Amino acid sequence: MDRNFSRRAFNGALAATALGSLSLFAGAAGAQTVEELKKKGKLTVGMLVDFPPYGITNTQNLPDGYDADVAKLLAKDLGVPVDIVPVTGPNRIPFLLTNKVDMLIASLAITPERAKQVLFSKPYSAASIVLYGPTKTSIKGPEDLKTLRVGVARASTQDVAVTKIAPEGTQIRRFDDDASAMQALLSGQVDAIGCSVTVAAQIAKRVPAGTYENKFQLVQQNMAVALRPGQDELVQAVNAFVERNTANGELNKLYRKWLESDLPKLN
Repeated sequence: MDRNFSRRAFNGALAATALGSLSLFAGAAGAQTVEELKKKGKLTVGMLVDFPPYGITNTQNLPDGYDADVAKLLAKDLGVPVDIVPVTGPNRIPFLLTNKVDMLIASLAITPERAKQVLFSKPYSAASIVLYGPTKTSIKGPEDLKTLRVGVARASTQDVAVTKIAPEGTQIRRFDDDASAMQALLSGQVDAIGCSVTVAAQIAKRVPAGTYENKFQLVQQNMAVALRPGQDELVQAVNAFVERNTANGELNKLYRKWLESDLPKLN
């Protein structure tokens, strides 16, 4: 038998065992309360640091960005210091379920599949995907895309959204990434692009004011704080925080600071 194959099989068995242990551990995880957090003396938050401007590492090599500011504001609201733990897309939910963090403020979009694993708060953020093009070009809705060249990053959320609503005759041009689609717009290879408002803001910085504009929204992905199932009291505290700081404009201030646009209306 091939030795490498044996090693891979052994490692696979270990991984399967680990996943089984994770499920058992997740089921046994205790529900934390605000009082328990205060006794612990800090709020431990899992956060992406590779998803600008929501999560980045600053020049001091510390977590920063919109999510970091939200985590700091929440910890202040709860009356405890915050400890931000960098996580990745694949490991963020396992980190939560194994008690490595108290909660996730990690640009986690609300989906039915994820809701089976975690307890979501009310949305505190959103990623808006828009149709973005020259101000001089009249594009008020999907029907105006007919005969136009629309650029998107291949297999992205915006690719799916544009493909879904584009009328027959629309020329959808797919690029390897947002940067390539952006360059295509700037060079005139396409008439408009589907992109996030973050990418749109980056383009706006590179051209004279008023050159381009958001035409209409394609889709909005709402993001929420994620907690373990059973953390019912804590999620109520987070929901109250979100409601209060949405109403008083504090979340909008942070959103404008990092995304240079107003916080979208959250459902």
